[in-house]
Amino acid sequence: MEGIYARASPRLGRAVQIGVVAERVISVSFPDDPPADSEPDHPILDRIFAYLDGAEDHFDDVPVGLTVPTDQRAVLDAVRNVPYGETVDVARVARLAGLDDEDQADLDTVREALRANPTPLVIPDHRVSGPGATPGDVAERLREVETQ
Repeated sequence: MEGIYARASPRLGRAVQIGVVAERVISVSFPDDPPADSEPDHPILDRIFAYLDGAEDHFDDVPVGLTVPTDQRAVLDAVRNVPYGETVDVARVARLAGLDDEDQADLDTVREALRANPTPLVIPDHRVSGPGATPGDVAERLREVETQ
């Protein structure tokens, strides 16, 4: 099932869109409306919408196709290990990724990786305080979902 899949989410006030290639999620975005050329049915979208309705899901088993630099990959892999319902800071992510949490260049690497995250929600940058690829209003709603 390759392609673009999207559905409107009343909970988020916008759509959730995923791109899938070779059974791997390569993109997650939150457009205002589902694109006309997208399909509404995919098992990962089903899981996302169950999560939005309150079902706990870590998405850590969802295969992701990342094409990012190695240092950013280490950061994004570390973010996948931030527990459901928790919010951590950039320094904690640096430590989880094996970087120096007192080195400005390493902290910048974390911030860059979070902003460039191609698969927010699946790689839950909403669990990190600071800049991420998830739009601010969506990140806030996702944190609410996880604390209810």
